[in-house]
Amino acid sequence: MSVNVYIPTPFRRATQNKDRVSLDAPDVRGLLDGLEAQFEGLRGLVRNERGEVHHHVNIYVNSEAIEALAGLATSLKDGDEVSIIPALAGGGPALAGGLS
Repeated sequence: MSVNVYIPTPFRRATQNKDRVSLDAPDVRGLLDGLEAQFEGLRGLVRNERGEVHHHVNIYVNSEAIEALAGLATSLKDGDEVSIIPALAGGGPALAGGLS
């Protein structure tokens, strides 16, 4: 059972610049375990030391957020597409009163 995983640009330094990898895993937790085993540099980027997905990282299975499914226990099947997307931050606080 092979699952296709999209690796976002900020995490590609940990995957030898691969933007997609395929792994066999029964669920999202197992997939992340496998990714971290294969690419040690991913450890800590997606999950914290307790194995929970960081608040600034979203994971989607076939375009559906795992929070709407079964979280890390979301089952995977052959051909599923998983995307790991870090939240983007930017800009600064708006200036009160506009520009002078």
